[in-house]
Amino acid sequence: MRVAIAGSNGLACSIAEAITTTTYHQIIILSRAPKPQLSARGWQVVVVNYAETHKQDLAFKLAGVSVVLSLISGPPQLALIDAAAQAGVRRFAPAEFEGPAAFRPQSDALDRGKRAALERLRYYQSRGMQYTSFVCGILYERFAPGGMYASSIGLRSGIGAEGDYLMHITQRKAQIPLGTNGQPAMISMTSAADVGKFVAAAISLPQWPPELSMRGDRMNVSRLVQIAEIVRGAAFQKTHHNAQSMQSALQQAQSAQSIQQQLRVITTMATASGRFDFASPNLNTLVDVTPTRFQAWLQEAWKDR
Repeated sequence: MRVAIAGSNGLACSIAEAITTTTYHQIIILSRAPKPQLSARGWQVVVVNYAETHKQDLAFKLAGVSVVLSLISGPPQLALIDAAAQAGVRRFAPAEFEGPAAFRPQSDALDRGKRAALERLRYYQSRGMQYTSFVCGILYERFAPGGMYASSIGLRSGIGAEGDYLMHITQRKAQIPLGTNGQPAMISMTSAADVGKFVAAAISLPQWPPELSMRGDRMNVSRLVQIAEIVRGAAFQKTHHNAQSMQSALQQAQSAQSIQQQLRVITTMATASGRFDFASPNLNTLVDVTPTRFQAWLQEAWKDR
């Protein structure tokens, strides 16, 4: 089976690595520019243009592809969906890789075109193209030295640096959002490497439901911080946030016209609302992948620091 991966960031590479090492599927990497470092790994890189005027060329480059895995967002992803449908692609996975879509608000500051992509995919599903949203919760890499950016993940998110989400492990500081019950919020998490393994295994499933969820670990934020304290051997400075304090922080960020700080607060508020948590990951039961637990991953990530 021929699989196209749209994007060349760290998560795209984790998925590509898993497909090439655990399956017999062929991959191509769709990129807006040449990527010699990926070509050097033996991966075929196809340079594409997602502009409306290049839609026919994009569909031509998808000829013979059975599955498209998207790691791009916004209008380029919509163009990719249209081209995939035109080329007869059988399956498409949009750039999701967070919490379940049902948990998002109607007006979503973190959307980045996700709602529009799902609407477009539902349209093409009625015409024979299957799709699924891969749900993985929070990536462990948010808590790596340097944050997600150090793994080339979330480079356009604006909030991928160390400390942008819940913990700044180097500075030993943590934010603990409280849910509506007054207790620390729950989160589900997975490492990028394990996301790659789950996605690779899911390609050959007989059917793709609208959502395939995976999980490496699940805990409340207090436990998350406790694990970081154990790994680092020191107590963290902890600040607890209820709905009122988070709303106040958002207003301050808006007054300061700080988009980055607004995104940080909104993501913390989303965590408190349960956006990044789910109880029963269906993909864990459908494929043979044993994910790494968070404490083991964090210990390894910080062992030489």
